[in-house]
This record gives sequence, structure tokens and C-alpha cells, in this order.
Amino acid sequence: PVNEPLVTRMREFGTTVFAEMTRLAVETGSINLGQGFPDTDGPERMLERAVEAVRGGWNQYPPGPGLPELRRAVAEHRARWYGLEYDPETEVLVTVGATEAITAAILALCEPGDEVIVFEPYYDSYAAAIALAGAVRRPVTLRPDAGRFTFDPDELAAAAGPRTRAILVNSPHNPTGTVFTREELETIARICRDRDLIAITDEVYEHLTFDGVEHVPLATLPGMRERTVMISSAGKTFSVTGWKTGWVCAPAPLVGAVQTVKQFLTFTASAPWQLAVAYALREEMDWVAAQRAALEAKRDRLMAGLKSVGFEVFTPAGTYFIQTDIRPLGFADGHELALRLPELAGVVAIPTQVFYDDPSRGRHYLRFAFCKKDEVIDEAVRRLQRLA
Repeated sequence: PVNEPLVTRMREFGTTVFAEMTRLAVETGSINLGQGFPDTDGPERMLERAVEAVRGGWNQYPPGPGLPELRRAVAEHRARWYGLEYDPETEVLVTVGATEAITAAILALCEPGDEVIVFEPYYDSYAAAIALAGAVRRPVTLRPDAGRFTFDPDELAAAAGPRTRAILVNSPHNPTGTVFTREELETIARICRDRDLIAITDEVYEHLTFDGVEHVPLATLPGMRERTVMISSAGKTFSVTGWKTGWVCAPAPLVGAVQTVKQFLTFTASAPWQLAVAYALREEMDWVAAQRAALEAKRDRLMAGLKSVGFEVFTPAGTYFIQTDIRPLGFADGHELALRLPELAGVVAIPTQVFYDDPSRGRHYLRFAFCKKDEVIDEAVRRLQRLA
């Protein structure tokens, strides 16, 4: 057998925590409030468009940059929602979900040894993509302040050094549920401008914000469009996480760089999904508004349940997720509790500590997903009452 076949830079990354916890849910028959996928489908007419495309012969390679129809729909959406003008021919690239877009962007724009600032807790693919590029991650920790997670501007400024190449910004933020305020984004933008950094923005939850909170794309701030790689996808917006259809919007030189890498990762992506998503971006945003309202109600439902169990609960302003502190229940280690939770309560959650460079900073947090049917949320809460 080949000794240690995995390259050194990837040895810290085993199976993702999402796969691990989903497997645990299946094996134990537990309710899966871990991985963030809805248990209901997206808009019916969008699904029908995909079926029609399959039956209509859209089953060979679409163009590498993506179907022109989808690129135009993405550009129209950016202009309509944010006043950002992108040329669909040269400034929009379709990818296999936002995960590929983020990875391709980091591989395309970062040399070995370059530093990338990430806000921790960070989505686990960020760390892996940075490692694949031979780059170095520089974490800036989000900490609770007045009931929401935020960063210290001085810590962010200190993280930007002579080798810093890019900053990876996820807002609405998974797993904390924070939506960065305009003031916070202005702090990020100022550092990007002052240090000549590229911003890579993961905005997959852009339409899933609550309590009237506004999502502000970093690219809309002065001096930021020209240095921002803006990434989003259909998966969360239209509840089709399995379609893996995402996109990059950025100035042509940055899109060209990302496409150079992307073409050797997957070359291109499924044409039927692309056609259906193009339709949905134009015609199904009312469905998205209704979905957002439904998710806000589900958030409140699960938050009330988790509070009744005894967790300290942080109110998310966006995403699918609620961050909780386990210490009021007498537990100290979130990973240990997550592994025991199926046995203790028949529920699966995600231990937030795996999203930190130093796990001790997040050891006392568990993340629960609320993008589930009401009866599933209620049954999960009923089971979690055993912890109380």
C-alpha cells in the first residue's frame, strides 16, 4: 500500500463534519438538524422547467461560462436588486454551486504563501480551498456582542499584513446567522482599499434575511466593485441545494482568472438546471419572499423550543441556522455533545468548534438548522426536552 497517499496540505481535512453528522443521523434514525438543506422542494414551475429541458434535449455540454440565458438572468438580478451592472458576456460565470466558485476563485487569485483573511467560525470549504492553493488563512474571530456575532475592527486591521492577498466575506454568515451591517462592511471595504486586497464574497443566503434586516453586497460600497468577486447560487434561494448551480460576478479580468481554473475542475455545469434557474430568477422572486417569511417563522419556532430546553440562543438575522451556547445545560464540549446527542435525544446538530482555527474559541456552541417542516422542528424540540 502507498504510505500516506493524501498530500500533506490536505491531511487536516477528513470527511466533512456535515457528511459525518448526516451519516450519524441516518444510522441512528435521528432528526437531522445538522446539514442545512430544506426538506421541501422549490417552486413547482421551476422544477417543471428543468424537466422540460431534460425532455427537450438540453443534455449535452452547455458553454463553459454558462448558458447565455442564465448569465443574462443573473446580470438582470444584480441590477434589479442591488443596482450593480455586470456584462453577462464577460463579467458573469456559472459554476457548480458556490463551493466551486469559492474554490476556483482562491486557486485562481492566490499564490502559495499568500494570506487570506477569513471570519471564524468559517464554512469548512474555505479552509480546504485555501490549503489547496498553498495559501495561508488568517482568522478574525466573530464574538457575541449584544446578542449577535461581530468582529473587532482592530483585529481585522491587524490581520491584514504584507502577504495578505484576499479577504473572504460571508454575509449572511454561516454558522452564526450574522448579517454584516453597512458600518461593518465599510470597515472591511476600507481595509480592502487601503491594502489593495481582493474581496471574495459568499452571498448564498442573500435573500434569506429576517426582521427586515437588509443584505448589503460589499461590491456596492465605494471602490469595491472593481476588487470584489461576488458569489451566489440557486441552492439556498430556491431550495434546490442538490442542483449545485452557482455564479460569479466580477470585473472581466477577475472572472477570466476564475474561469481559467474552473474549466479544469468541472469544465461546465448542468444545462437543464441552468435554464430552470434563469426562469426562476426572473419569475419566482415572489416565491422566495414567501419562503423567507416561512423561514422566519420556523426560526422563531425552533428558537422558542431551544430556549425552553435551556440553551442560550442567539437570534440569527439570516441563513438557515441558529447558534446556541450549551453551557447553561451543563455541557462543556460541543463536539462531544454532538456525538452523544443522537443517543441522548435522537437529534443531530453541528458542533461549531470545527469551524475555528482554535477549536477552544467555539467549543461551547452547537448549530441547529431550522429549514425543516414545522412538525419536524416540533418533534426535534420534544426530543431535546430530554436534555432539560
